[in-house]
Amino acid sequence: MAFEYEASCMLAEHRLAANASAHDVQNLMTVIFGVVVPVEVHYQWRPLLSDPGDEMVIEAAVNGRADAIVTFNFADFKLAPQRFGIKLWKPGEALREIRK
Repeated sequence: MAFEYEASCMLAEHRLAANASAHDVQNLMTVIFGVVVPVEVHYQWRPLLSDPGDEMVIEAAVNGRADAIVTFNFADFKLAPQRFGIKLWKPGEALREIRK
């Protein structure tokens, strides 16, 4: 139950930061789930990050040949994505890049 409460608070924090409604979030998730391709991890690069809970994100990005990781959490990622040629963007930056 504590995890669900924590996840709910995190979602509310991200919605507030993005100035997004619950409907906006639902639309975004529908679009994301429509284009997501599962990534098989062939190699683990651990440990690279200060938060072990974020290691799977960098591994998926590297193994999936991602161009960027989109997050508000710059503090935990630091320079690790650059090591693999992966950009680190805040959500607003990602939207600006997509609109170009």
